[in-house]
Amino acid sequence: MPSTSRPLRKLGFLTIGLFDEADPRRGHESTLEIIELGERLGFDSAWLRHRHLQYGISSPVAVLAAASQRTGRIELGTAVIPLGWENPLRLAEDLATVDLLSGGRLNPGVSVGPPMHYDRVKGALYPDTADAEDFGYERVRRLLDLVRGKPATDFSGAEGFEVFSDRVQPQSPGLGSRMWYGGGSLSSARWAGEHGMNFLTSSVVKAEGPEGTASTAPDFAEIQLSHIRAFRSHHPAGENARVSQGLVVIPTDSATPEQRAKYEEYAAERTPRTTSPQGPARLLFAPDLVGTSAEIAERLHAHAAFREVDEVAFALPFTFEHEDYVQILTDIATGLGPALGWRPAG
Repeated sequence: MPSTSRPLRKLGFLTIGLFDEADPRRGHESTLEIIELGERLGFDSAWLRHRHLQYGISSPVAVLAAASQRTGRIELGTAVIPLGWENPLRLAEDLATVDLLSGGRLNPGVSVGPPMHYDRVKGALYPDTADAEDFGYERVRRLLDLVRGKPATDFSGAEGFEVFSDRVQPQSPGLGSRMWYGGGSLSSARWAGEHGMNFLTSSVVKAEGPEGTASTAPDFAEIQLSHIRAFRSHHPAGENARVSQGLVVIPTDSATPEQRAKYEEYAAERTPRTTSPQGPARLLFAPDLVGTSAEIAERLHAHAAFREVDEVAFALPFTFEHEDYVQILTDIATGLGPALGWRPAG
């Protein structure tokens, strides 16, 4: 088996936190239990997806606040918060609060762009300013400035019995260095690097060539590799800039025959979208990796982009049951992780 150029240093997982509309608490509790299990298994990080007007976690920062009180070591991240739904100043307050409650374990990941189905939701989300909202990188820059302690106003001091700060309060030291950008294009990779963020790259990239032009023969791993290298080439830390990869992996070492069949069917249904770019944005999806830990490790070691990173946050499939996630996480921690050279945190 070929060796990786970067030994795997941090192992994390990502979950969407689905729930039944008739019993939403059970789904949220299941997510918290999975995070607790992750800590017991030695994972370095747990990440939550973000969904609005769907049956998945809509407020990951609130859920991670709860998780921070039920865990003591594991890092807690969002992958990612779409900033089109957020006010950067209010979000900065929430992030700093949860980071303090967690003891400095929060890793907020964000992205930009118009909210999904914006034409249908803008009346509820921005009834008075829908056409004036800017959903570009400026929204991230505002959040970064506020988290990193730049003034939000020119007013501070006492006013009667009230005392005001010109900065977002609370401030959480170190949080500014733990901000992540979730991107799938060369432009986002460069922007994140230029602004000193960390970079989350997932199982979706834009099918583009070296200069951001449409690729005629797209190869997922090579495109993702180009994004990682572009990010680091524009980051002040260079080769030491943090990148986390988030492919879907489903080890089957301890799975039952029924689970294996379900996992293979799930991956097979999603395979057609991996053969060519999808939609006007030309999105290219990575194949889901299903098999034994040894088989998946071999495929990862052959993956050009995986060889460039030393952190991963493997994505759990959306639609499985709680016991399936327990089996998958256990196999990742006890089989796949060690096969990739990782050692569980104490």
